[in-house]
Amino acid sequence: MTPPPPRHRNFAPLIVAAVLLALTAWSALALEIRPGRLGGIGNLFQILGEAIPPDTTLVGVAVEAIVETLQIAFLGTAMGTVLALPLGLLGARNIFGRGVTVPARVVLAGIRTLPALLWAVLFVVAVGLGPLAGVLAAGVYTVGYLGKLQYESIEGMDPAAIHAVGSAGASRVQLIRYVVLPESANHILSQILFMFEHNVRASSIFGFVGAGGIGFYIANYLTVFRYQSVLTLLLAVFVTILVIDYLSVLVRDRFLVPSRSSAARPRRRRPAS
Repeated sequence: MTPPPPRHRNFAPLIVAAVLLALTAWSALALEIRPGRLGGIGNLFQILGEAIPPDTTLVGVAVEAIVETLQIAFLGTAMGTVLALPLGLLGARNIFGRGVTVPARVVLAGIRTLPALLWAVLFVVAVGLGPLAGVLAAGVYTVGYLGKLQYESIEGMDPAAIHAVGSAGASRVQLIRYVVLPESANHILSQILFMFEHNVRASSIFGFVGAGGIGFYIANYLTVFRYQSVLTLLLAVFVTILVIDYLSVLVRDRFLVPSRSSAARPRRRRPAS
């Protein structure tokens, strides 16, 4: 007969809820967040009223700018992916020891310390104004973000496959080639697609600091209070994100790699009609 769980465990959800509530109240008081300070939100509706309808004369400019933004995001994602995968493998504790994983994780954490916009500022200083700074900023930030996602997904793999291949005498390179990469391919593909979408959104504000993309036009029109023009450009970004999300679904459905566990699972036969 299974013994009943200890009584103190029943209070765990209440304790967690109380701690979260206390942290919420403490943070709100420290930041002086009060309902009375939300009265200025009405100004947002006034700006929205001035932005409608969008300026349709800027459609050509918006398309040209969004194409440049997509180019920045694509090159940055490609560069970051090539560098992130080795670091993600080195950071996985189920493949390498602490002497390798700790330095790799420190490097990735150091890259993530700076937000993408700050990386753009640094590269504008380093290489000058223009899209190159945006590409480098997106690429470096992709390394830190994607590398972390990859080593976490690799560590979440079924350890039985790794132990089985390792006990058979396979080298670490063979383990990565025949087990780790095939089993984590779906996660890696989804993470790359997510990072591309993220870089499109990030690249849309790189222009605020002179790193190219549609953000350059958004910043200029905001300066002169041309909200209708800003709305046109924001709608271009919004439509682009929707298209990317749709294409990402198609890519995942087309190139989804069956894992060994799902491939070995017998399929159910449909009843004969």
